[in-house]
Amino acid sequence: MAKTQLNVRVDESTAEAARQRALQRGMSVNRYIEELVKQDAGEVGRTFVEAASDFMKQYESVFAEEFGEFGGAPPGTGSKASTSSRASTGTGHEGTR
Repeated sequence: MAKTQLNVRVDESTAEAARQRALQRGMSVNRYIEELVKQDAGEVGRTFVEAASDFMKQYESVFAEEFGEFGGAPPGTGSKASTSSRASTGTGHEGTR
């Protein structure tokens, strides 16, 4: 992979902390900074997935009502998987069958 030079300015205490952390990990300061950026980029991905999961949990009942439980057929359409899933778990729209 081609490398690009990136120059940054930080205060001396930050530079010293980077040097020490890199030394403790047995890597160059460049590699240490590169790893930090990659970890941070990964955090963004994890944050997105967590937010999407929270959203789905919050609106699960709305989606189930509109599209059927677990993404199956809407209630009342005669889908065996959807009906048996609701019956076996005791959730869903038992009174509407």
